[in-house]
Amino acid sequence: MAGLWLSSKVVPGVDFTSTGSLIAAALILGIVNAFVRPLMIILTLPLTLVTFGLFLLVVNAAMIGLTAWFLGGFAVNGLWAGIGAAIVTGVVSYFAGLFFMPKLEIRD
Repeated sequence: MAGLWLSSKVVPGVDFTSTGSLIAAALILGIVNAFVRPLMIILTLPLTLVTFGLFLLVVNAAMIGLTAWFLGGFAVNGLWAGIGAAIVTGVVSYFAGLFFMPKLEIRD
């Protein structure tokens, strides 16, 4: 949710109408990422390999666009806004994972 909020503040073309829309978008994006994204990654694997993984940005942008399509209070205007939102949410997720994930201890 923090990544979507930040992307609405930083990326032009990404907007929410209310806090409830932001919460709903985060929930729907989580469901879309759990069920649709793995299928899309498998289907686009050859293109992802050819582009050295950069096509995953387009897949992530498509998942954000699909979420906006499902939800009326969330708007993503164009592919570049979706890619920008995918980058911002990815960076926020990475740092949240560093902050909230427990550290593994390796014992001798």
